[in-house]
Amino acid sequence: MCRSFILRWPACAACLLIAAASLWSQTPEPRPLAVPLACPQGDCPVLTGAPQTTGMRSGFVRLKPGQTVGWHTTGRNEEALVVLHGKGKALIDGQSGLLFVAPALVYIPPDTRHNVENTGSEPLEYEYVVAPAKTQ
Repeated sequence: MCRSFILRWPACAACLLIAAASLWSQTPEPRPLAVPLACPQGDCPVLTGAPQTTGMRSGFVRLKPGQTVGWHTTGRNEEALVVLHGKGKALIDGQSGLLFVAPALVYIPPDTRHNVENTGSEPLEYEYVVAPAKTQ
C-alpha cells in the first residue's frame, strides 16, 4: 500500500494542483439579477462589483428632510443618481448646486467632489450607480 501510494503521489499531486488552479482562476460571470429596494437604513449597497458586475456598483439612499450624504468623490468613476422620490440639490465643489425633483437623473462626472442634500419636506430616495469611466 505504501509503495503504491508513493509511486502514484506525483500524479495525484498534479491532479490536485490542476483542480485547485482551475477553481482559483474561475471568476463567476455577471448574471442578470433583480434586487428589491427595501432598505431600512439610509444607505444600502445593492450591487457591489464582482462577481455581480464587471465594475459597476449601486446602492439605494433615503435621506430625511435637511439631511445630506456628505461630501465625497467617486474617483475616476462616473455616477448617476436615479431620483425616485422627493426633491433635493446636488452640491458640486466649486459650482452652484443643481436642483432636482423626482423623477430625475443627476449625472456626476469622474473626479468631482460632491454632496446630495434633501431640500424637501419628505424623504428623498434615490438609487446611485457608479461605474468606471471610459478613458480616452
